[in-house]
Amino acid sequence: MDKKPELELFDNPNPERDYWITIRCPEFTSVCPRTGQPDFGEITIEYCPDKLCIELKSLKLYMQSYRNKGIFYEALTNDILDDLSGSCKPRQMKVTSRFTPRGGITTDVVAEYKKDK
Repeated sequence: MDKKPELELFDNPNPERDYWITIRCPEFTSVCPRTGQPDFGEITIEYCPDKLCIELKSLKLYMQSYRNKGIFYEALTNDILDDLSGSCKPRQMKVTSRFTPRGGITTDVVAEYKKDK
């Protein structure tokens, strides 16, 4: 993946309050870097926004940019967390990737970010 689509953001309508946003991407696909076969899974993003929120259409385009990328689940989950938390700078964020069975094995990867006080 040469260039990732830019994430668009908008002002948090209630920055004085802690609240959580949960976004599910149930049709996520990437490619196994070893076999070249597609990987199918669900990415769940949970975050407590600070000043900015993530605009969903730009997030959809960002997620689709992984469609042809060969990447391991662990790197993928951490890349998404780094990109999203770096962009919107939330108070907290958790990214969970759940991949469908391959060879009878399922994999879930969870990565978390907490803003320094």
